[in-house]
Amino acid sequence: MSDTARPRLRPNVTSTPIPPSLQSKMAALASKAAATAAHNVSPSSTNPNGPISVEAATAALARASLDSQSSPQSQPMNRPPLRMPGAGGMAARRQRNPLSLRDIDSGLLFDGPAAAGLGAGRPVALPPRKPPPSFNSTPFSNFSKIVDPSGALNFNGKAVLHATGVNFENGASFAISMDQLQLDEELGKGNYGTVKKVLHKPTKVLMAMKEIRLELEDAKINAIIMELDVLHRAVAPEIVEFYGAFFIESCVYYCMEYMDAGSLDKLHGVGVPEDVLACIASSMVKGLKFLKDELNIIHRDVKPTNVLVNQKGEIKLCDFGISGELDKSLAKTNIGCQSYMAPERIKGESQNNLGTYTVSSDVWSLGLSMIEIGLGRYPYPPETYSNVFAQLTAIVHGDPPELPEGRYSETAREWVSLCMRKEPTRRAKYAELLAHPFLSNDSRSTVDMVAWVRKALEYKAKVAAATKAAHMAQLGNPSSSVNIGGGPGA
Repeated sequence: MSDTARPRLRPNVTSTPIPPSLQSKMAALASKAAATAAHNVSPSSTNPNGPISVEAATAALARASLDSQSSPQSQPMNRPPLRMPGAGGMAARRQRNPLSLRDIDSGLLFDGPAAAGLGAGRPVALPPRKPPPSFNSTPFSNFSKIVDPSGALNFNGKAVLHATGVNFENGASFAISMDQLQLDEELGKGNYGTVKKVLHKPTKVLMAMKEIRLELEDAKINAIIMELDVLHRAVAPEIVEFYGAFFIESCVYYCMEYMDAGSLDKLHGVGVPEDVLACIASSMVKGLKFLKDELNIIHRDVKPTNVLVNQKGEIKLCDFGISGELDKSLAKTNIGCQSYMAPERIKGESQNNLGTYTVSSDVWSLGLSMIEIGLGRYPYPPETYSNVFAQLTAIVHGDPPELPEGRYSETAREWVSLCMRKEPTRRAKYAELLAHPFLSNDSRSTVDMVAWVRKALEYKAKVAAATKAAHMAQLGNPSSSVNIGGGPGA
């Protein structure tokens, strides 16, 4: 067969030659198929004396369902590629078909001519590639959405942070920058960042600066904007004051009021008289009520660690990173410290049901915090401290803890019991708690909070010194011990 007589797949495109031994078989199959499906076969394919069309042979073989194993002639031939007539040397090599049998992946041969063993030396249609993942579906999309080309951090218009301050959508603006701050000691670390003591040089005001590294996680981004949103709107005596925020080098910094006595969990070891406990409880309830009534916010992480004190005797709530907006007084996610979670929240989480819960969950956490402050330790038995399962089981199935009898009056113990009812609908509301004699008496009395804070700080320093001395003594004499003294009841 001459070059000009060879069948072609398309004009000017060289096709794979068909061995003579197959041509007669293909022509016979094509003729047989034409008798039953003449409209599907081209006239040239039914003429055994004419050139054999690859397309016609393909259709005939597909209809006949040839088994490639039944005839060795049906196997693809590994023949060298055709050369164009008149082409030789470099021209022939340039026009040589680059594909060979080695280049064909048998896994890509599905049906039709490929299933019949034909066309293995021709290019086959590859299955469509999976499109690359959309940029919007990658974690980096979160970063691109909030960091604009100027380097500012834009939280969907709610707040824009830059190197010299922050602007909120309600028009509030706070100008502050790193070059205005003098770094001091580290105050603490948490899940969402590090807090340092800083001096604002232009005003000589001490501040607490929280540093949060911006990560490509929705939870962390949401925590940043939630805390910024709550802080700048929550203007109340029971909420830490917000001074401003800025964004540089992939870190968000925001500056808050520096509470120089620290958190309550570090102070209650000295012992807390009832009038001081009432003052602390009153401030906490007022702060939580403000969040709910004015901002429609539930705190969701009420515990002594998140209650700050200063040497003026003021008590203020902080840490609003996991606070949540309420929908008809319901919060839609379970989050917070499990040790202070209400029973209904723990049960919902254990059943993989992140169901809704009301602000009464914060009321439970409030009551538990009051008991811890009064006792000087976490209220549940010590054996539950290192066993989370035992601790959560005790919260859900055990009796709720109480203020110690004898140390506190029945009025104080009743107030706490209103917070610690297992059934959330039976727990007291914030207005009821404020109207209770335990707190209403507090409003008519004068509590020397300054003196208590000073005493608590002195005891804290004494404990720290004794702990250090004990450690040093154990290094030299393991049998030595130091008596701290001055704790509750001293």
